[in-house]
Amino acid sequence: MKVFKSYDIRGVYNRDWDKNLAYRVGFFLPELLETDRILVGRDARESSEEVFEALSRGIRDAGCDVADIGLCSTPSVYFATAHFGFGGSVMITASHNPPEYNGLKISRAKAIPVGYDTGLNRLEEMVRGEITPASVPGKIETLDIRAAYLEHLKPYQKAVQEIKAVIDCSDGMASVFIHDVIRELKGEIITMYDQPDGSFPHHPPNPLIEANLADVKQRTLAEKADLGICFDGDGDRVMFVDEKGRFVSPDLIIALLGLYFFRHSGQDYVGEAVTYDVRTSRSVVEYVETLGGKPVICKVGHPHAKKLLRDTAGIYGGELAGHYYFRDNYFCDSGVIAALLVLAILSKEARSFSDIISDISKYHFSGEINFKTEAKDRIIENILADYSAWPDAKVTDIDGIRLDFPDWWFNLRKSNTEPYLRLVVEAQTETTCRQRVDELKGRMRSLDPAMEEE
Repeated sequence: MKVFKSYDIRGVYNRDWDKNLAYRVGFFLPELLETDRILVGRDARESSEEVFEALSRGIRDAGCDVADIGLCSTPSVYFATAHFGFGGSVMITASHNPPEYNGLKISRAKAIPVGYDTGLNRLEEMVRGEITPASVPGKIETLDIRAAYLEHLKPYQKAVQEIKAVIDCSDGMASVFIHDVIRELKGEIITMYDQPDGSFPHHPPNPLIEANLADVKQRTLAEKADLGICFDGDGDRVMFVDEKGRFVSPDLIIALLGLYFFRHSGQDYVGEAVTYDVRTSRSVVEYVETLGGKPVICKVGHPHAKKLLRDTAGIYGGELAGHYYFRDNYFCDSGVIAALLVLAILSKEARSFSDIISDISKYHFSGEINFKTEAKDRIIENILADYSAWPDAKVTDIDGIRLDFPDWWFNLRKSNTEPYLRLVVEAQTETTCRQRVDELKGRMRSLDPAMEEE
C-alpha cells in the first residue's frame, strides 16, 4: 500500500486511504505495540475527526483503551506518550502537506517512533487480515495534557530574557499552545496565523519552502523584531528568519543551539554528543567542536535521529528539514522547545541574529536540489565510482553517499518519502559551489537524459 511510508502512514484522504483503513490500523495497532492503552491526538484538518472516530473504534474493538487528547501538536503527543507512560500513541496529521492529505504518526512506549523498518511493514501486512472484535471492547477517555505539557516547557521559557519576535503558526497545531507559552515570556512576542485551521488559508504549512515565509519576513521587518519564527502544520518543525528578514538555513540552527547548551545553560556538557544529518553544513560540525560538543553524523529522518540521540546519550541534535531533538524532551523533536532556546540565546547574546549566523556559516551551500528520475540507483552507483577515485575523497555511505574533499563536499541520496534523488553541495567559495553543482547535474543527466529537476 503506497500510504505506508518510511516514517508514517500518509496520503490524500478518501483517495489513497479512508476511514476503513483507519479502522483496520486501529484494530491491529494494540497487537503491534503490545499494549492495552493507546493515546490519540489529532490536527485540525477537515478529515481528522472522521479518522479519529474510525481509528479509535478499531482500537477499542481490539479490546484496547483509548485516551483522547483532542486537538494538539505532534510534539505534545510525544511528550504525553512518555510522560504518562502509554504503551503507544497515534498523532493524526499530514504535517506540512496540503489540506486534502492526512496521515498517522505512530509511536511505541517512551515515544519511540514506528518507521517502516520497525513496525509499519508488519502493520501493512496485518491490516489485510481478518478482524474478530474482542468480546469486551476497550474504553475511551478524555485526557487533558495541557497543564503537564506547559509545566514541561517552563525551564525553556524561563531562559528567555527581553526580546522582540514574530511567530507565524501557519494556521497549524503550534497554535494550540502558543498563547500559553508566550504569556510567560519576557519581551514582545507578536503572533500571526495563530488559530488552528486545517484549510491553511494564509499559506501552505511547509516553512522549508522559503516562499511560505514571505509574510513572516515582511512582518519581522515591519515590527523591527529581533527574529521571525515559523512552525509547520503539526508543530514538530520550525524555521527562522533573522532581523533583516533573511531565511536562516535550518542546519545552522544546530550550531546556534550549541550556544545555549555549552555556554548559557550553566551546566557542563563538554564532550557530549550532538547529532546532525548527512546534509548538514561543515560549518556546523566545526562550530559545535569549538564549543566543546562531539558532533555525530546521522541518517536523514526522525526515527534515525531519535535512535542515534538515544544510543549516544546525546544532549541534542537536528536536521536540515528543521527538526530539533532534545535529550530532556524524551529524545524527541519539538519546534516550540527549539524556538524557545533560540529566543533565549538571542536574548542573552549581545549580538544580532545575523551576526551570530555569520560567525557560524563559513561556506557556500546549495540547499537541497531535487531530481525526478527512474535511475536513482544507477546514478548513485556511477557518481560514487567517479568521485571516490578522486584524491583525498572521504566517503560516508550511511544515507546515500556523502563525499568530502578538502574544499567542498556533496551528498546524493534517495528520498525516503518521494520519488526523488536529492543533492546537496557545499564549498569554500560561491564559484566553486556553483561549478560543482553544474558538474554533478551534467554527470547525472548523462546517466539519465530524462531526469527532471524539480
